Amino acid sequence: MSARRRKGIKKIGILTGGGDAPGINAVIRAAVKVAVNHYGIRVIGIEQGFGGLIEDRTRKLTTKEVMGILPRGGTILGTTNRDNPFHYPIRLESGEVEFRDVSIRVPETLAKHAIEALIVIGGDGSLKIASQLWEKYAVPVVGVPKTIDNDLSATDQTFGFDTALKTATEAIDKLHTTAESHYRIMVLEVMGRYAGWIALQAGLAGGADVILIPEIPFDIYKVCDKIKERSAAGKQFSIVVVAEGARAIGGEMVVKKVVEDSFEKIRLGGIGNVVGEQIEEITGIETRVTVLGHLQRGGSPTPFDRILGSRFGAAAVNLVMEGRFGEMVCLRTPHIASVPLVEAVGEMRRVPLGSDMVRMARQIGVSFGN
Repeated sequence: MSARRRKGIKKIGILTGGGDAPGINAVIRAAVKVAVNHYGIRVIGIEQGFGGLIEDRTRKLTTKEVMGILPRGGTILGTTNRDNPFHYPIRLESGEVEFRDVSIRVPETLAKHAIEALIVIGGDGSLKIASQLWEKYAVPVVGVPKTIDNDLSATDQTFGFDTALKTATEAIDKLHTTAESHYRIMVLEVMGRYAGWIALQAGLAGGADVILIPEIPFDIYKVCDKIKERSAAGKQFSIVVVAEGARAIGGEMVVKKVVEDSFEKIRLGGIGNVVGEQIEEITGIETRVTVLGHLQRGGSPTPFDRILGSRFGAAAVNLVMEGRFGEMVCLRTPHIASVPLVEAVGEMRRVPLGSDMVRMARQIGVSFGN
């Protein structure tokens, strides 16, 4: 007997929430192809994240719809990090905005379209909402982890990280040549929020001299000591990679802005400029700052992210057909497994200070500013 007949599921929905990441379309493509070709069920795409469920924006997804999207970055369904059903902005007649719990609209929209299970592709914010929908309304949901930050503890790696890492490494390679030509210090600020995975691995891959990550508060004078040491040894340039969540010892993370109606209210950014100005002032060496920003989230996914995304998409549909709701697919190298959603969003995955990667970095002469 087929899984479809055993469980009676005939239609599933898919949405993407939070920031985009290379590999989302690979997840969607695999999920649709497995659902349609293997299980013989229909798929409905929910547009623009949870807002699509609240405002009823849906469309059919067929194998034709997902043709050719494997190498494309972004998401064909659109996404947003602001439409939280439990804290949704409602504009009043007065023009003011009031936040309300409109989460009941989610099961109502699903019922309207006869969607019997929902696959949510998102980071910790989106997956937390998915977990709440499962707990409050028993919405049959399965999660797929997505973030370039690689900061979800329940999976060995998230898709999108490898592509972001490649982009950051290529940026360091390019900065290296101009830094060496002009005898300058180049500071590169990368994303990662409260975890230093992108900064650490891109810094190592690109041969950075200083890597500043959120897990290791830094002393700017020790950063400058490393640069002076290189200068004294005849190395007239230095590469400094700074995670957006890095902070000085006893200091705070630099906040770019606060977005009240977002899953993630705090938007970090600006630490690269702070570090660059301080280095130039202390060392007297000309310093330039590059903020990589959203370039890290764009572009065609790497082969690794295409494959991991495809594995996640297929696994998510399989979980649905097995009736294993309230779970998230994850990578337990080399296998794809699953964990309860509540565990998936319970703890952030940060760089372990005792890891061999950090130890190796120190041994080859990388400074963490401490």
